[in-house]
Amino acid sequence: MLLMSRIVKSGLIQASCDFSPEDSLIKIKQDMIDKHIPLIEDAGKQGVQILCLQEIFHGPYFCAEQSIKWYDTVERIPDGPTVKLMQEYAKKYNMVIVVPIYEEEITGVYYNTAAVIDADGKYLGKYRKHHIPHCSPGFWEKFYFRPGNLGYPVFETAYAKVGVYICYDRHFPEGARALGLNGAEIVFNPSATVAGLSEYLWKLEQPAHAVANAYFLGAINRVGTEAPWNIGEFYGQSYFANPRGQIVSEASRDKTELLVSDLNLDDIQEVRNVWQFYRDRRPDSYGDLVHP
Repeated sequence: MLLMSRIVKSGLIQASCDFSPEDSLIKIKQDMIDKHIPLIEDAGKQGVQILCLQEIFHGPYFCAEQSIKWYDTVERIPDGPTVKLMQEYAKKYNMVIVVPIYEEEITGVYYNTAAVIDADGKYLGKYRKHHIPHCSPGFWEKFYFRPGNLGYPVFETAYAKVGVYICYDRHFPEGARALGLNGAEIVFNPSATVAGLSEYLWKLEQPAHAVANAYFLGAINRVGTEAPWNIGEFYGQSYFANPRGQIVSEASRDKTELLVSDLNLDDIQEVRNVWQFYRDRRPDSYGDLVHP
């Protein structure tokens, strides 16, 4: 008997953050959430089964400066208002949603985190960004985030086994491999990165992770420039790569939009039958990789 293909309709949202420096933090945050709601509803109406938003989606990339005022934008996970709101939309559309926000663990201890919500609205868990950059121009993240401490979890959602890697993490193949070893079928990388810094790596590193680990990868980048910092153009081009490392769908460079793609999870087995990277690994010889 022939089995039906495991096709999962997946979506990525890339968006600009248009705000005035004079706006209150409450207004900036609410405006960004309001901007995303129609896109989330569009995804639901199109039948998207798994949706991922961009890095710290509810505001600008504030790491372009070092100011304690942005600490006031943190929320608890899962008890904060944004995750609670996304749980409602997940349940409404029977859609898994990956929600990257600025997380408060306890007062004064903050993380760059993505919450994962299942299709029934249930909170499944979270991933905290491991690798924290602190470099010019305007990526002062150690001022805002502690390094992640929850490992590389893979979440058993209604439609697929989902892993998350966040922005700067993508430069480190070790975590990408850990997600594969933990069973990920789709890995999402919500990001905020600008032209002139990383663009030449954007379509190189993550397809390489996809093929080295034989899973699908969804890469998300915001769009536009953000005053008053103007550290560069967030160049969009969110995309899905398949287990062969091929980019199968891609968003524009400069528009807020929803990218939707059908991912056939049966491709994972097909690729692993050909490229036996997991069989031929030599972890017994890799000990020096984890020396400080």
